[in-house]
Amino acid sequence: MSSPDLAPAIRRAGVLVASVACAIAAASCSATVTTARRATTEQAPATTTTTAVEQNGWTTLSRSTRGIAIDLRTLTTTDGSAMTLVRFLAGQVTFDLHIGSLEPPSGTAAIGPDSAPTISASEAPSVLACFNSGFKVHDHPGGIVTWGQPLTPVVPGFGTLVIDAAGHPSVGVWGQGMPSTRDPALNVRQNLQPLIAQGQVSPQVGVIAAWGFTYGGGSRVARSALGEDASGNIVYVASMSTLPVDLATALVSVGVVNAMQLDINPATLQMDTASSPGGPLVARIPGQQHPSDQCQVGSTRDFIAVLAAPAPTKAHASARQ
Repeated sequence: MSSPDLAPAIRRAGVLVASVACAIAAASCSATVTTARRATTEQAPATTTTTAVEQNGWTTLSRSTRGIAIDLRTLTTTDGSAMTLVRFLAGQVTFDLHIGSLEPPSGTAAIGPDSAPTISASEAPSVLACFNSGFKVHDHPGGIVTWGQPLTPVVPGFGTLVIDAAGHPSVGVWGQGMPSTRDPALNVRQNLQPLIAQGQVSPQVGVIAAWGFTYGGGSRVARSALGEDASGNIVYVASMSTLPVDLATALVSVGVVNAMQLDINPATLQMDTASSPGGPLVARIPGQQHPSDQCQVGSTRDFIAVLAAPAPTKAHASARQ
C-alpha cells in the first residue's frame, strides 16, 4: 500500500531518532512510525564531481548527463573463476532498497512504490542498475529497516548498508560510527559480521561456516559482497565460484575500507546495469541465473535499485519514497 504523505525534509531528523531508537532497542515498532519521502529538490553532496575520463583498469558501464556513473573491473579468483567488480561512483548515483514480495516479510509496514518488489514508474527513467541483497530472514542476517520501519532488529557490530533520505548509500559497521547525522538510517540492510572494517579484513574470513550455509557444504560457491572505499564509492563484487577471502582480497585491492558479504546463492546473485538512465538492463555476472529484467518484472527477494543522481541544480520530477 502507499505510504502516508510526507513532512518537509527539515523533519527528517525526528524520523531518524525514532527509527534508530526502535532498531537498536529491537522494539516492535508499528507501521504508524512516521516515514519520509525524498525531498523534491536535492542538492548534490559536497564530494560530487563530473567524471568524464575512465580510470585505468576500469571499464565504463554507465554514463549519465553528469559523466561516468558506474564502471567495471574483472579479476580472476584463485581457482580461475571470473570475479566481477562493479563500482558506483560517489555523487553520481542514488540507491533505493526494495522489499521483495516474499522476503523479507513486511508485516504491517507501509511499503511505498519505490520500495516495492518492482521498480516503480517514477524510478524507471533513472534506473542504471539493480543488484541482489543479503540472506533470508530465517538465516538471521541482521536488521532490515525500510523508511524508518524495522522489519527485523538491527544488530550492533554487523556489516550494514545504510541509505539516507536522499538515496545516498554508505557501508560500515552498525555502532561503529554508523548511524550518524551524515548517514541517517532510514533504510538499512545488514548481513552478518563485517567482511572488512576500517581497512582490516575479518579474522573470521577463513572460517567458511561463519559466512553462511552453502549448497552441498562446499567452500567455493557463488558469493557476493558490497563495500565502500575512502572516496565514498560503493563497490559490488561477485563470482559464481569463490571464497570469502577472495571477496575481501578483491575489495581491498580496489581500495575498499568497509565491506559486508551479501547473498551466496547462485540462483539469487544478480548485477544488471544499463548504459544510460532508463536503458535496457544487461546481466554482468558470468553465469548469472536471474534474468536481467527481474527487478522490472518483480522480485520475491529484496534488492537494491541504483538510479542516476539528479542534476545538482534541478528539482526531482516527483517526490520519491
